[in-house]
Amino acid sequence: MKASRIAAAGAVAGVAVLAVSSPCFAHVSVQPEGEAAKGGYAVVGFKVPNERDDASTTKLEVTFPSDHPLSSVLPQPVEGWDIKVTKAHLAKPLEVHGKKIDEAVTKVTWTAKGEGIKPGFFQKFPVSVGTLPEDTDQLVFKALQTYSSKEVVRWIEVPQEGQEEPENPAPVLDLTAPAEDGHGHGAAADDKASDDAEQASAEMSAASDDSGGTDTTARVLGVVGIVVGVAGVAYGVLAGRRRTA
Repeated sequence: MKASRIAAAGAVAGVAVLAVSSPCFAHVSVQPEGEAAKGGYAVVGFKVPNERDDASTTKLEVTFPSDHPLSSVLPQPVEGWDIKVTKAHLAKPLEVHGKKIDEAVTKVTWTAKGEGIKPGFFQKFPVSVGTLPEDTDQLVFKALQTYSSKEVVRWIEVPQEGQEEPENPAPVLDLTAPAEDGHGHGAAADDKASDDAEQASAEMSAASDDSGGTDTTARVLGVVGIVVGVAGVAYGVLAGRRRTA
């Protein structure tokens, strides 16, 4: 009896923990495909789960950071969704590959053509972004998630280091160290390929020399065989004559 009560209490406690912790796993987030290296380009995906049991997600609005504007923002088409890209002029133009960029994307909006993201499902919205800034370790993207019930969830709270995650955290993209210059790796690869080619050439040459030596030996043995054969025949003829005599 006592054991069953303890089990029941444990089950209730477990459900309570899941109920409290589940929102932390269900917020809108952003993750790169691979790494998002400073000074480079990356494809990132905004993951949007549906937290409601009685409504679908019909719209996602993502605001791009104004303190670190991105010169290139290219959303990937998503079946069943319309995409709108909003741009604005920059007070301080960006210089990218020697060219000045005076406007940048400030927001991307995805609107469902049909039901959107149904309860129990999630959707990813991929975007190519760059060039990524080199003077920060993170980019914050504030997002608004709209449901078919007209409810709007504002994922705009910026997580602070050393503090608990806020109730509605904004998606945060962590940036990695700049990618190494590929020339060094390319030179090493070329050197290795050259060494491999030289080694293969030497092996082929050695094989050719071995083949030539084998042919020469075969010829010598053949000549010796012929000479021995002729000598044998001559000896037989002489021996026959002696018997006859």
